[in-house]
Formats: sequence, structure tokens, C-alpha cells
Amino acid sequence: MPNSLKLLFLAILTTSFAQAQLLTLPDAVATGIKNYPNIKAKENYNKASAETVGQAKRDYLPNVVLVGQQDYGTVNGQNGPLYGYGGYGVASSGLPLDHQNWNAAFGALYLANVNWEFFTFGRYKNRILLAKADEVRTKADLNQEIFQHQIRISAAYLNLLASQRLLRSQIKNLERAQVVLNTSAARVRNGLLPGVDSTMASSEVSRAKIDVNRVRDLVKEQNNRLVQLMGVEVRDYALDTSLVARVPKNVLTMERPSDTINPILKFYKSRVDYANRQEKLFKTGYFPSFSLFGVYQTRASGFDSSYATDQTAFTQNYVDGISPDRQNYLVGVGVTWNLTNIFRTSKQVASQKFVSAGLQEEYNLVDQQLKTQLDAADAKIRYAMDNYNESPRQVRAAQQAYLQRTTLYKNGLTNLVDVTQTLYALNRAETDRDVIYTNVWQSLLLKASAAGDFNLFLNEF
Repeated sequence: MPNSLKLLFLAILTTSFAQAQLLTLPDAVATGIKNYPNIKAKENYNKASAETVGQAKRDYLPNVVLVGQQDYGTVNGQNGPLYGYGGYGVASSGLPLDHQNWNAAFGALYLANVNWEFFTFGRYKNRILLAKADEVRTKADLNQEIFQHQIRISAAYLNLLASQRLLRSQIKNLERAQVVLNTSAARVRNGLLPGVDSTMASSEVSRAKIDVNRVRDLVKEQNNRLVQLMGVEVRDYALDTSLVARVPKNVLTMERPSDTINPILKFYKSRVDYANRQEKLFKTGYFPSFSLFGVYQTRASGFDSSYATDQTAFTQNYVDGISPDRQNYLVGVGVTWNLTNIFRTSKQVASQKFVSAGLQEEYNLVDQQLKTQLDAADAKIRYAMDNYNESPRQVRAAQQAYLQRTTLYKNGLTNLVDVTQTLYALNRAETDRDVIYTNVWQSLLLKASAAGDFNLFLNEF
């Protein structure tokens, strides 16, 4: 291989790593948890549900209403029934005279009203508990999103690392193809080989260049995937390659995961709990509610008490009309029971029972999937370790075969087809090695995901 081509590849790699920023996996995870918009959104949802708990607690407080109004108008009365539909009736009171008059004066009403539903058969208590269940649910949703995002970032990191290792192998393969081309070209020029050998070797170099560009595209794609999950500006990252030089300690010791429940499973359980709590709240609709109420009222009028016999006994003075001179108070206990609510609530409760049952089945499904995934992860770890131990043997054998064939080819003892076959075998062995090394870490990540214990994976760093 010409020194100029070696320098070119060295310059490409040096420039690439100089521009890239070294990134460790824990740093990638921490950055993604901090910046990812979906996690921020669920944090806000959880804060909103916490505020709703406070609102539910305050709903139990009595209603205290202060009213003040000042009016100007007539007070003609009339014998007969009246229904103020929709609150549009006029509450004027006066004599039912035999004729209409337009005597008008100022009047005023001031009152304080207290109304408290002090006993509702657990309705308010269940509203509070429902709000708390919703807070637990949104918190569980946040935790499972953080957990899954940790897994996604780690998987993207390992995929990028694998693609970078593949690029390194493909560049080595291109270098080897260039060496074969230089050897065949020299022998063709000396008349020791037919020209077709040089053409075939040139074709192999072109194929190797295409493979390099294909893997470079994959590296860029995986890099941008990691950038997206981290929620940062687009840039190229150089990763911690020491991962592929060692086996995770947990794979060797097969440490058992902690007894904590998988965050994903916790989230599905919180959905079931929320639905059950909602069903209990609906059941309180069967019962009445008891209320305490009290009103203190004072009124003012510009019409004198003798207006019944003297229709001139009124004043249009504003101050006299709004100055209160009559008071009333009222206290009492009331019960409200809408009997038709029993029929409405029965269907609402029945519907909610089906919802709760459906959510329970979803929980059972996820629980079963995680158990089978954990079993599969243990199997993948065993197979990955078997392949990890076998891969170096495959690479060494392919390297020896390639060295043997190229030596024979340089001495005219074999043809280019044999060399090309060993070149393929060596490239495949190196590619398998790069994938297998990262597969060991991927299998441990799968186990951490199924067990719901990310520390099984993170503690390796």
C-alpha cells in the first residue's frame, strides 16, 4: 500500500476523532434524562396531578358566599303564581295595586351564605384518594419513561459503538484489498500474471470502498439517533472503546437482579389501582349528601313602610335607598338525594368494572412478557459469551489463511480467486467479532431491561 494512501486514511481518522467529542455511556444517559422533551413533559404532568390532590382536599371546605347588590326600579306586585325559569325572574316585591305605577326608588341586598356538604358517604374522601392515585400513576409513568429512556440511550450507544468498530474493520479490509491490487498490478506489469488479475483486484478495491461508505452512512445514522435521544445539538461523538476489550463482571458472576418491581410493571399496576379507585368513587353516587347551611341577610329600600296606604311614601335618594334597615338569618340542615342517580350510577360502575378488568389483563400481559424476556436474556448472555470466546479463534484462523494465500500469490503459487476468498473470510470474521463483542453488552442490557434494574448494567462503568 502506498505511503500516500496510508497517510490519507490516517488523516481521515485523525480528523474524525479530533472533531468528535469523547462520550462515555453514563454521561450519555445522564444528558438524555436531563434534556429529553418527553421526560420533561411527564414531569409537568406529575406536578399537575400533585396540585390536583391539593384541589381535591380543598373541595371539602364549605362554600362561603358574600353578595352585595344595589338596584333602582319599581315595586309593582301582582297576585298569581310565578316561576323564574333559568333565573330570569325579577325579585321585586310590593303591593298588588289595581293599576300600574312607575314609582321607583333605590334598594339594596347584602348577604353572607355558608353551605357545607359535611357528609357524603365517602364521596369527598374518595375524590382525594382518586387524585392521589392519579399522582401515583403519573409518577410511575415518569419513572418508567426514565427507565425505558435509559435503555434506549444505552442501546443506541452500543449500536453506534458497533458501527464505529465495523467502520474500522472495513477500512482495514480496504487496505488489504489495496495491497492485493498493488501486488497483482506489479506482477502484471512484469508479465508474470494476466491483466485480468489486476482488473479483478481493482474491482475488489472498489467494492471495499463502497462497503466503507455504506458503514460510514450507518455510523452517521446511529450517531444522530443517539444525539436525538440525548436531546442535544447534532455533533459526532467518539465513544469509549474500552467496552469491547472486556467482559461485563455481571456476565461472569451472573449476579441476580434486585427484588424491585420493574418500573414498567409499576406503571401498569398504577393504572389498575387508579381504575379501581375510580370505581369506588362512582359507587358513592348511590347515596345522598347531607348539608349544613346558614344565611345572614340585610336589605335596604327607598320605599317607606306606609307605602301600602300612601303611594307617595318613597324617596329617590340614593343613600337612603341603600342604607340597610331589615335583617334576617337562617340556619338549617338539608339532605339531597337524586334517586334517578342510582340507575345512572349502576351503569357507570358496571362500565368501570370492565375498564378495571381490561387494565388488569394488560398488566398480566406485560408481566408475562417481562418474565419471558428475562429468561431469553439469560440465554442470550450464554450464547453471546460462547460466541465471544469463539470469535478470536475465527479471526486468527482467517488471518493465517489470508497471510498464507497472499504469500503464495506473491510467489505465483496460487491464483487471485483463492486470495479473494480468504479476503472475504477475514472481513467476515472481523465483522462478526465486532458485532459479537457488543452483543455481550447488549445481552446484559436486555437482562437489565427485563429485570427492571438498570444498575445491573450501569454499575459496569
